[in-house]
Formats: sequence, structure tokens, C-alpha cells
Amino acid sequence: MRIAIDAMGGDFAPREIVKGAVEAARGLSGVEKLFLVGDENAVRAELALYGDIPDCIEVRHASQVIEMDDAPALALRRKKDSSIMQAVNLVKEGEADAIFSAGSTGAAVAACTLRLRTLENVDRPAIATVLPSITHPFVLLDAGATTDCTAAMLVEFAAMGDVYAQKILNIEKPTIGLLSIGGEDAKGSKFTKEVFRLLESSPLNFIGNVESHDLFEGNVDVAVCDGFIGNIVLKTSESVSHAMGQWFKQSFASSPIRKLGAGILKVSGAFAEIKEKVDPEAYGGAPLLGVNGVCIIGHGSSSSYAVYNAIRVVGTAIEQKLNCLIEEEINIIFDGGESAGE
Repeated sequence: MRIAIDAMGGDFAPREIVKGAVEAARGLSGVEKLFLVGDENAVRAELALYGDIPDCIEVRHASQVIEMDDAPALALRRKKDSSIMQAVNLVKEGEADAIFSAGSTGAAVAACTLRLRTLENVDRPAIATVLPSITHPFVLLDAGATTDCTAAMLVEFAAMGDVYAQKILNIEKPTIGLLSIGGEDAKGSKFTKEVFRLLESSPLNFIGNVESHDLFEGNVDVAVCDGFIGNIVLKTSESVSHAMGQWFKQSFASSPIRKLGAGILKVSGAFAEIKEKVDPEAYGGAPLLGVNGVCIIGHGSSSSYAVYNAIRVVGTAIEQKLNCLIEEEINIIFDGGESAGE
């Protein structure tokens, strides 16, 4: 696998990005080339910390960086030599098979959509985020790539989520749920009712409407919504998870007996087990499904561990021919006819 990595994207770039790339080059099989795209001097200064660097790592210079507060579309026009744009160009030109960026999500989505275009019969891309439930991980999409959707687009998202759950999460026949305000068929807006009708008539394993509590109780494998709602769900979930962590720390520190109990739990590995389940870095990042290339978008605070896992997930997506399978499934759903958005 050949991966273009935005070395300047993220809160801890380029240090954590470079560290994760070096660890992946040394620890993962099948890595043919890792392009570290960014300020050459800064990237090489980080690489110098690791002694002998694997031959598969190559530095490509980019003189500009798109910041988190830059307007994505405007920044792509003004910063054509940005690390994210040059990384996407490597995929466009066939030098790389995939891209990873922990920088501006909006810029990554816009660059991939504009330069790589979407797959056949895919009208808009979707960010697929893997989240934990009490039983098993599930996929939420769209988590923020496309905020204004047609009903047919959500069917495309469902098809892409179905393939991702099968090939990446190893779920044999994923259940598909439509995120709504009630589980009953009649609940929801005019828009969700139209999506419900289309999903019900599709060959997907559609189980109907699901509510927010169904997500984390493990009642669905793929939850579908537009990017506006999905992004709110994602950020609310992250905020609640962080708040709960702080509440636990405050509670365990409130008395000697609780500190003792916390120590026992820590030694037993209970805390580590819970952290592993809720840690988004274990999944590496969220794939941007539907573009003509593999793209993984990392959290802005991605550490080297997240970068390593993102590269691992990219390898699986390439090995499983994820995009080919997505095209096949969407063609089946729409009978190989016109694009769903038309």
C-alpha cells in the first residue's frame, strides 16, 4: 500500500504524525510507500529523532498549511501548495493509493471530492465514524461531510456503511437503522419518512427507525443520517465521554477509600479495558466513503497511535477492495441506472 500522509495536519503535527508513520513503517506488513507531505525541514527534523528510517518513507515538500479556522473552499484556492492538497494530488496522479489527514476536515473533504471525484452512482461522500456500544462497535454516517442531503443520498450512505461494516468490522449481515425521533414507522419528518420508504424497498438489511439510545445499546450496526445530525451526535458523544471521565476522576479522588478502590481497578486492568473500548484512536480515524480513492480523516488531536491505526485501516480497505464493493452494491440498489442524486 502507498499512502500520502498530511504531515502538517493536526494539533500535534508534524511530531505525532511523523512518529506514527515511522512506527507503521516498522510494524505493519504490506507498506510499500509512505509519503510524508509537508514542510520538508520540519518533517526531516522529526525523522532525525528515529535513527535509521525505513526506505518506504519519502518526504514530499509542501510550502503551505491549511489551518483549522481557514474556510475550506477559499483555502484550497489560495493555498494550492498546501500539504493536504499535495497529498490528494499524489492519489490523483496515481503515486499513492490513499490519503490520511488529521487536519481540517472540511478541507480534506473538499479536496478529495474536487480532485478525486466520487465513485460511480455516488452523488456525495460520507464520513463513516466507528463508535462503541455496550455489545459491539457500530458505524454512524454521515458524520459531517454532507449536511444538505436528498433522501436518495442517505440510501447511498446506507449502502456504503453496509459494505464498511462487513469488510472492516467483520459483521456478516449488518443491520441498517435510520436515525429518527422514534422507533415507530410513522415517526419522523417528511424527509426521514421518504428515506424510510426508499430503504424499506432496498435489498439492505433495514430494520427501521432507531433512536439515539439504540446506538449505544448495540441495537444497530449501521446508523444513517445526514451530516448535520451525524456531526452533532458525534461531538455530543465525545463530549459526554470526556465529561464522564472527569466525573470518575473527581469521584475516585474524593476520599481515601475511593482512591484505594480506584487503585485496585487500575491494577486489575478494568480502566484500561474501558479506555480501549471508548478510545477513538483505536480506530485510527473516520473514512471518507464514496470518493475515488481511500481517505481516512483523523481527529485533530490524533497521536502517533491514531496515525498507526489509520494506516492499518487503510491497508485493510485497500486489501478488501472497498471502493469496488461499494460501487457494486450501489449499482444493485439503483439497478445500475442513473445516479441516485439525479
